[in-house]
Amino acid sequence: MDTIYVTSPLLPDLNEFEKYLEDIWAKKWITNNGQYHKQLEISLAEYLKVPYISLFTNGTLPLITALQALRITGEVITTPYSFVATTHALWWNGIKPVFVDIEPETGNIDPSKIEAAITPKTTAIMPVHVYGNPCKTKEIQDIADKYGLKVIYDAAHAFGVEVNGKSILNEGDISTLSFHATKVFNTIEGGAMVMHDEKTKKRIDYLKNFGFAGETEVIAPGINSKMDEIRAAYGLINLKQVDKAIESRHQTAIKYRNALRNVEGITFFDDIPGVKHNYSYFPIFIDSKKFGISRDELYAKMKTHDIFGRRYFYPLISEFSTYRGLESAKAENLPVAHKMAESVICLPMYAGMSDVDVERVIECIL
Repeated sequence: MDTIYVTSPLLPDLNEFEKYLEDIWAKKWITNNGQYHKQLEISLAEYLKVPYISLFTNGTLPLITALQALRITGEVITTPYSFVATTHALWWNGIKPVFVDIEPETGNIDPSKIEAAITPKTTAIMPVHVYGNPCKTKEIQDIADKYGLKVIYDAAHAFGVEVNGKSILNEGDISTLSFHATKVFNTIEGGAMVMHDEKTKKRIDYLKNFGFAGETEVIAPGINSKMDEIRAAYGLINLKQVDKAIESRHQTAIKYRNALRNVEGITFFDDIPGVKHNYSYFPIFIDSKKFGISRDELYAKMKTHDIFGRRYFYPLISEFSTYRGLESAKAENLPVAHKMAESVICLPMYAGMSDVDVERVIECIL
């Protein structure tokens, strides 16, 4: 019996990819803003309905660079319920993270908790669209405008997500994406930043290339975080099939929901009205008293059946040694986040997942 992993990468057609590779080999231009890099930026901006996008070599560096570009210092309000790269980006910029609790309905930062966490040192808010669920962007922006704060969205999970026909990536001052192999759309490793104007796009492009503004001029202490031609070509092919891949994930989500909806002790997120989801994850939450066994017992049981879920996101970022000493990291300040982290399992979810494998997962849970 084959092992079922929590995810499987969306791969481009190998024959088509070989043709791109042959062209790259012939041109001998493998990095530094080549033709496929330019094409992918244009194609992604059109697909994602955003004005400007800049490609990166992974999903962490656009977060780090966004903080640099907006000259963020001091303290930034953020969520403890995310992948640790969100907060590491702050650490790398010498910024103090201030954690606030999350909403049980989405897993996203709770706007009603943000204002109380603002101090004279606060310069920005960094929310995460957890599992691709859109944050309450209007409430967050209203708070940011009131206090003169920047808003940077970690949209690593939110590729293609829209609210009432508008891309969630256009919210805030900057949004960042991850194109890691585990994501809905991937370039093996990769990422991107979305911005609103050409001036910011130009500054970002300088910052991700050591700060070079020309052959002999360096305008800022930048970093090397450019995407190469090979991964850009890979991404161009994957973009052609991402809609089909998302629909495949959607069908898997429907099967999970139908099977688990009335199971005592299991809850999950339903689609949000007006939202175009990407079905990047399928988290379930275990109430051990009602379900009969704990989350960790179910997690171990799944492993014995060669089914590998993931406890995204456990433990909380605020529990890691780098951050647990912060006042805002105290468990009493983050009750919802702790409850969610201690009850979550993300079930296997990927494009092309077979009905047989979906049934295996469901039977193991039931």
